[in-house]
Amino acid sequence: MSNLETRPREEVCAAGSHAPSSGSPADGASADRAPVEILDHRQVPLGGTRAMDVRRTLPQRVRSLVGAWCFLDHYGPDDVSTSDGMQVPPHPHTGLQTVSWLFEGEILHRDSVGSLQTVRPGELNLMTAGRGISHSEESPAGVRPPLLHGVQLWVALPGDRLGDEPFFEHHGDLPVWTGAAGERVQVLVGSLSVGGAELRSAATVFTPLVGAQVDLPAGASAELAVDPRFEHALLVDTGDASFEGVPVPVASLGYVEPGRSVLTVTAGVEPVRAVLIGGEPFAEEIVMWWNFVGRSHDDVAAARADWMAQVEVDQGDGAEAPAPVPVPGDGGTRYAPGAPGRRFGEVLGYDGGPLPAPVLPDVRLKPRRRPA
Repeated sequence: MSNLETRPREEVCAAGSHAPSSGSPADGASADRAPVEILDHRQVPLGGTRAMDVRRTLPQRVRSLVGAWCFLDHYGPDDVSTSDGMQVPPHPHTGLQTVSWLFEGEILHRDSVGSLQTVRPGELNLMTAGRGISHSEESPAGVRPPLLHGVQLWVALPGDRLGDEPFFEHHGDLPVWTGAAGERVQVLVGSLSVGGAELRSAATVFTPLVGAQVDLPAGASAELAVDPRFEHALLVDTGDASFEGVPVPVASLGYVEPGRSVLTVTAGVEPVRAVLIGGEPFAEEIVMWWNFVGRSHDDVAAARADWMAQVEVDQGDGAEAPAPVPVPGDGGTRYAPGAPGRRFGEVLGYDGGPLPAPVLPDVRLKPRRRPA
């Protein structure tokens, strides 16, 4: 999924909290254990042909990374039964992996390395951008589920992988544990243990990570055995959830520092669906703008220039045009000659032109120093 904001901020991301600590643990956390930090979402209108709002919890000013997880958008449920549904035109990525995970609905993925893959709930679409890739995402034409609901996450690649060739993988048989009371845990990436069973995903990762969906009936709980080197965060999709004894509101993240080998998720009077993410604190600082992850402003500026060299925008009277979001089948943009052989390649089969990049911000940002 693309970040369709027309004026995206340039984000400087580093491990740790970027806000002064209050020195007091959250309610329900004891003084000798790391507090559960509640990170509220911000509503982001994406507009364009997708015309939907998302709830973004990463990055934000107080905490921009959880492990190498650097971006988390939570969307839906949206009714796509009487519209074109999701329509995200071909757009580029660098320096990251996209993790597409659905609770309801279907999304059709196309990319510049020739992939064509529908993803459904319980399945993983994982795209590794490396030096550069482009892709589109759309609700399948014809008969499809009426609702679209899920999360889109990005994982920052380590510096020694920024020049790698791009690739795509789909995983339709991810490990699942089911408890006697109807508890269910499914691992997307990485591994954890629950109920004495180790769940390990075959998905490719380049830093120590974990991602999992947790579903609990009302009144149930799950104890997750995790790597104590990891920091973790729990996104609550639905229900009355507590994380390590601390209530986490719907659409918010509950964050815990490294040092815990067991994490407990509990459902109150309502069933819970949540997504756990975690990883070793990322050792590098990154600059993230639009759909690019690099190590400097110059990295993302070069990626934008390379992408726009592949895109032609119809400007009508010749005046400089804003960066539109193309409507499927309506033109407005097209690939420039030679695009298939350039950095981001060409996405074949999408009914519409590629997405132009927004204008870069005037301010140059340097990577923020990691907190002491």
